[in-house]
Amino acid sequence: MTQELKHKIIPFWLTIAVVAADQISKLIILLTMREGQAIPVIGDFFRIRFVRNPNIIFGFGAELPEILRPVILLIFPVIAIIFLVIFCLRSKELKDVFRFPLAAITGGGMGNLIDRLFRPDGVVDFLDFNFYGIIGWHRFPTFNLADSSITIGVAVIFIISIYHEIKLAREKKKPV
Repeated sequence: MTQELKHKIIPFWLTIAVVAADQISKLIILLTMREGQAIPVIGDFFRIRFVRNPNIIFGFGAELPEILRPVILLIFPVIAIIFLVIFCLRSKELKDVFRFPLAAITGGGMGNLIDRLFRPDGVVDFLDFNFYGIIGWHRFPTFNLADSSITIGVAVIFIISIYHEIKLAREKKKPV
């Protein structure tokens, strides 16, 4: 294995850690709680609440026609995960700073895909926050560590991209 390939594989340790943490946390929920049960952690603001989500991230997609559900919930995530892994391993232009957030997104996708394949009642969700009516929701849709990993990975990529754009714009304005 070349040194370059070893360097590209390192972020995938984060993928493995995300999948492991996600699946272990879901197993703990399955073994210790009954569906619908809620345990307050920080009053009504944050609680652990066991729900199953047969839909897309944060419960979206309930209105999908049954014929499209396998494509959207299984086939598309498999294709996306394969694409991300191949892109991260083969790309010579991809900056290292993007490899870890992409690995986090991959791990989150794999965690939820495992649920979709082996838990026919739906993805196990358990993180439940009260938004007190902010952005029109009383409670934010219940989610899990895989969803968090995907969301954080996307946010980090967005922030890094903005930072790089600002840096490039400043460099263009510097006098020579």
